[in-house]
Amino acid sequence: MGKPRVYVTRIIPDAGLDLIREYCDAIIWQDELPPPREVLLRETRDADGLVSLLTDRIDGELLDACPRLRVVSNMAVGFDNINIPEASERGVLAGNTPGVLTETTADFAFALLMAAARRIVEGVDYVRAGKWRTWGPMLLMGADVHHATLGLVGLGRIGAEMAKRARGFDMRVLYYDVMRREDLESSLHLEYAPLDMVLANADFVSVHTPLTPETHHLMNGERFEQMKPSAILINTSRGPVVDTEALVVALQKGEIAGAALDVTEPEPLPADHPLVAMPNCIVVPHIASASSITRGKMAEIAARNLIAGLNGEALPCGLNNDVVGKGRNAMPRDWQLFTPEAE
Repeated sequence: MGKPRVYVTRIIPDAGLDLIREYCDAIIWQDELPPPREVLLRETRDADGLVSLLTDRIDGELLDACPRLRVVSNMAVGFDNINIPEASERGVLAGNTPGVLTETTADFAFALLMAAARRIVEGVDYVRAGKWRTWGPMLLMGADVHHATLGLVGLGRIGAEMAKRARGFDMRVLYYDVMRREDLESSLHLEYAPLDMVLANADFVSVHTPLTPETHHLMNGERFEQMKPSAILINTSRGPVVDTEALVVALQKGEIAGAALDVTEPEPLPADHPLVAMPNCIVVPHIASASSITRGKMAEIAARNLIAGLNGEALPCGLNNDVVGKGRNAMPRDWQLFTPEAE
């Protein structure tokens, strides 16, 4: 019996690649940049499985161009790049990699908060530019983090972990979510409030909401006007949750004091974009989950999702496991894989 054909849209950590190579006949895109659309359509044409990233658009066009495809494994917790209804309609299983990046992403979000509050990037640039001549009592004064108020927009896993980190700094934590989490309010010392109240009272606003039609440009000009002039925005969720042009205006007009962004719209943000040059805005290249341990775990989950789908089984982290045994997932296959043991 042969091995299933698989296309992997980028080099991923060995914890995932080794499993994929062992069980599948894999083609792996070698460039740093994602494969162009025409390459993705061509290379997946005869693929049984696909390992994708957020940069790869998986839609009806691609699914129809790849009639053998039965599983798409996204190495990310987000999956707004995959049209799940289109995949389900064709019986194509889809999976993501949630959970393992929660704490790592929360660490990074809090690191961005600290860096923006204490103007660390500005300080590094100041020294590198040769401007440091003496200690100065007025030099690069920032904001205190301890005993400040943190406003969380979204209280999923990462938002909850952010709240835990805030406790160590004796911060007051307000949150808004479409689902009130009374179960966490006591254990994490949280206060629920409507979004406008969270924004009006927070010294730091950290965004932890998924990208949906309802959250697209949730943080817009009106929201920035509701925030304190001294407030700092942190976004580690999805770029389009924040209206980029409105953020530029808010920072230029002093409606808010600063921003720290791991994700942007567009992504990547052009080097000549106004936000990149603003000293009160930190922009980093979508690296919140980029620890070696976490990325390795993400790659392994992606591989296990892939192998399960090729076997016609429910994915360990599936997004539409209800299509198991339906459509393409029910097609005969000329391989039988052994599910790898979890270490």
